[in-house]
Amino acid sequence: MWRRVASLSPLFSSIRSSTLNQVVVITHAYGNRSGVRYMTGGLKVYYLPWRPFIMQNTLPTFYGTLPIIRTILIREKIALVHGHQAFSTLCHEALMHARTMGYKAVFTDHSLYGFADVGSIHMNKVLQFTLADVSQAICVSHTSKENTVLRSGLPPEKVFVIPNAVDTAMFTPAPKRVDRNEIIIVVISRLVYRKGADLLVEVIPEVCRIYPNVSYLWKVSVSLLVRFIVGGDGPKRVRLEEMREKHSLQDRVQMLGAVPHAQVRSVLISGHIFLNSSLTEAFCIAILEAASCGLLTVLPDDMIVLAEPDPVDMVLAIEKAISILPKIDPQVMHDRMKKLYNWHDVAKRTEIVYDRALKCSNQNLLDRLSRYLSCGAWAGKLFALVMIIDYLLWRLLQLWKPAEDIDEVPDIILPKNQDGKVLQDFDAD
Repeated sequence: MWRRVASLSPLFSSIRSSTLNQVVVITHAYGNRSGVRYMTGGLKVYYLPWRPFIMQNTLPTFYGTLPIIRTILIREKIALVHGHQAFSTLCHEALMHARTMGYKAVFTDHSLYGFADVGSIHMNKVLQFTLADVSQAICVSHTSKENTVLRSGLPPEKVFVIPNAVDTAMFTPAPKRVDRNEIIIVVISRLVYRKGADLLVEVIPEVCRIYPNVSYLWKVSVSLLVRFIVGGDGPKRVRLEEMREKHSLQDRVQMLGAVPHAQVRSVLISGHIFLNSSLTEAFCIAILEAASCGLLTVLPDDMIVLAEPDPVDMVLAIEKAISILPKIDPQVMHDRMKKLYNWHDVAKRTEIVYDRALKCSNQNLLDRLSRYLSCGAWAGKLFALVMIIDYLLWRLLQLWKPAEDIDEVPDIILPKNQDGKVLQDFDAD
């Protein structure tokens, strides 16, 4: 069965390679990039003319995106809408409009949130509104599933666990093993509280104090020093720079600032150990990228060094990582990552969720409203009112511009090689 899927994120564009799906990505404008673009392999991306105002999120409009979302879904003959990220306003609005129009909806949650602070309480209520009427949901880890079920009240049987993956063809070990005359610990992260930047301020000076010379680990006569490479930017960068000045570690701690994703591999392969200090993480793709490049990180037991979010425990974990570093073969780690985490496996498992969603029965407006009313004494009534207005506006759009007046795009079958992969270079004529 051929079907088209509208994804509110390019993350699962690997599903495009399947013979069963054609993925169309919908996102907001990035800089001057607006309109329709075609990416590698024929992936079609709609850059809506909405610009982000904070953290790559657009201003919430509730109903402002309804006309353009409706037009895209009809033009592309979409069968299912897949939204990503709880903080994406465009995702919440698109899923709301999709359910109003009778499309099946799937939501993927990539983050963990608390239950006590004001921001988390607000986002949990928004998530409860969105997930009250989705067909199926996906989480990237079992911990993330538990968190999402508790926050949204979604039945656990409707939530699937599908982990992230890594493009191992892009993240490969260095052709020549990194010189071990010094141990280089790499940190690539947003320098914010949630990513544990405050822990780094205490851990880095202590590690540099303990290991000015670690030559005894390999019983060689050369001097081996520990250095840090910190890539990333954020409000906590000032604290790291102050720490470097205070302890005179300018020659031991290199601050790179923001690192474009295309240059992440070149930074990773210059080190031996990848340090992740996040306080919460649903599923960290950066760890997979580092492991794929052959750095000692986390993952299976012989590739793992875990620590509590405490400076003393993190220093002990780094000591342990340095001690087992000689046993690590970067190419072996890369080969294992290629088997454990790949996007084709993610795509196959996601298609199973799509099949489950498409088999869900259609419900009328009254049945759907009952789900929203169960979200709370006051919030439930507000959610139901929002959906009633959305339904009325959709009906008005149907009268003003019937679906029959919207041109549908023709199916484009891209040429493939003998292995079934889309050819990158071909003559359109």
